[in-house]
Amino acid sequence: MTRYAAPLADMRFVLFDLLDVEKQYARLPGGEAATRDTLDAIFDEAAKFSEQVLAPLNASGDEEGCTLDKATGNVTTPKGFKEAYKQYVDGGWSSLNAPEAYGGQHLPESIGAPIKEMLDSANLSWGNFPLLSHGASEALRLHGEEWQRVAFLKPIVEGRWTGTMCLTEPHCGSDLGLLRTRAEPNPDGTYRISGTKIFITAGEHDLTENIVHLVLARLPDAPAGVKGISLFIVPKFKVDRDGRMGARNAVACGAIEHKMGIKASVTCVMNFDAAEGYLIGAPNKGLNAMFTMMNTARLAVGIQGLGLIERAYQISLAYARERLQGRSLSGPKFPDKPADPLVVHADIRRMLLTQKAFAEGTRALSYYAASLVDLVERSPDEAERKRADELLSFLIPIVKALLTEAANECAYHAVQIHGGHGYIRETGIEQFARDARITTIYEGTTGIQALDLLGRKILATQGVGLRHFLEEIGAFCKAQAGNAALAEFIGPLAKAAQEWGDLTLALGKRAMANADEVGAAAVDYLFYSGYVALAYFWTRSVAAAEASKQSADFKAAKRHTARFYFARILPRTLTHKAAVEAGSDSLLAMPDALFG
Repeated sequence: MTRYAAPLADMRFVLFDLLDVEKQYARLPGGEAATRDTLDAIFDEAAKFSEQVLAPLNASGDEEGCTLDKATGNVTTPKGFKEAYKQYVDGGWSSLNAPEAYGGQHLPESIGAPIKEMLDSANLSWGNFPLLSHGASEALRLHGEEWQRVAFLKPIVEGRWTGTMCLTEPHCGSDLGLLRTRAEPNPDGTYRISGTKIFITAGEHDLTENIVHLVLARLPDAPAGVKGISLFIVPKFKVDRDGRMGARNAVACGAIEHKMGIKASVTCVMNFDAAEGYLIGAPNKGLNAMFTMMNTARLAVGIQGLGLIERAYQISLAYARERLQGRSLSGPKFPDKPADPLVVHADIRRMLLTQKAFAEGTRALSYYAASLVDLVERSPDEAERKRADELLSFLIPIVKALLTEAANECAYHAVQIHGGHGYIRETGIEQFARDARITTIYEGTTGIQALDLLGRKILATQGVGLRHFLEEIGAFCKAQAGNAALAEFIGPLAKAAQEWGDLTLALGKRAMANADEVGAAAVDYLFYSGYVALAYFWTRSVAAAEASKQSADFKAAKRHTARFYFARILPRTLTHKAAVEAGSDSLLAMPDALFG
């Protein structure tokens, strides 16, 4: 079993020194309760829960998995998961960010980001069970009727129930315009939901007394395509308008998907057989509510990636320091030992620094995105809310795709650093590689995130979110222009930001003439964007560290890692830029028949 230690020092640095969330909280409704003492206590307790309760269950949960009783349709989670969930609820974690009116503590959303990172680092599979409750809560809060919020949202906030998103079907995957699940109206205002959904995270389990499924379906008179999709609340046990739970509903788990990783998180085939449900939101407007859930889930999955990056780094660093293997090429560094530890070797350091640069850089990016959620939901200034929403919408596909792809890369490095010990089950390293690979797929593949970024968030909006972000980078570079301590970073960052804008403008012009340019460039454009964004946060990190009361070693580590990032990772943008500028011909010119 590998050990996990929550990186509280860096988490606090990002929140309090880099992002200065205390100042933001002080002016937002509900933020006044988020004092530094309160937050420190919350993070300490979350660290204990993650390290002492969840982390020890990670390997055993992966080994045991979830089991389905086909006769009853009931799913049993691995040993210890149910008890851990009870501790989670008793600790008040399920209600942290929810509105007080529905039983929540109404603390800012960005407080939840480090807590979620800790849960996911410790035990990603377990973290998936409460994951989608947040998205379901947001959909109910923003799109539901008041009686629905009281009947369904309150028990979710209390942790007595969990929520799911039931979108995908066997024949349509991510193309929701093809979905076939039907919703027939009843005289009493309820609906009969019939159809099959697949890949439903936590669709059935034994942790709570009820499960609230939010299901996309079509009404009888619905228009074709995505314009004819509605969203319905379909509980495992029927719930009346007064919130009373009744008989078992006609919804059941038909099978558990046999995944390559995240094995202790149940992923279900869900069958709805005229199950009783309620319409949420307006008819044929289900996508509006779905994107509320989807954006919340995509940010959350990005933080899952961060959790795995951190875990891969911790495992790798511990092993590299203790494993004796060969001698340094420039001469023994530990002559009193039979061999030098792995950490002295340049290639091992390349992998370790890649992990460290991604862990700390993406932590800043994702916590920043979470702080924008606070502004969108709580700022009394309409203009500030609008800008934050546009900026957040732009960043979400970058956070989801970049952080999960970086998790995949960092888990790969962890296996490489461990050599032969990396791919055998006994050491536990290969579990993280399997888990990380899946995060790049669910809640939208990297390709889907890239199309969302370039097609919806850049071209469809004339790049409003990107403009906000580039303006922020430009203002930062201007403000720090005379700061000698940042001179080595400011010039390259300003150049990269200018190039980002120019590349986007040129790509937009090509896309107007040929729509295939969007699909051909999207993934490379996303990675390019992500690497420049991380360069900004690494420069800000050095600036914040220098201005802080952090130790000299902490400041030195930030600077060394930033130098590595600018020297070794930021140059990846050159390849992605060249690929974007290469156009679509090399991808699309070859006839299908020539693929063989």
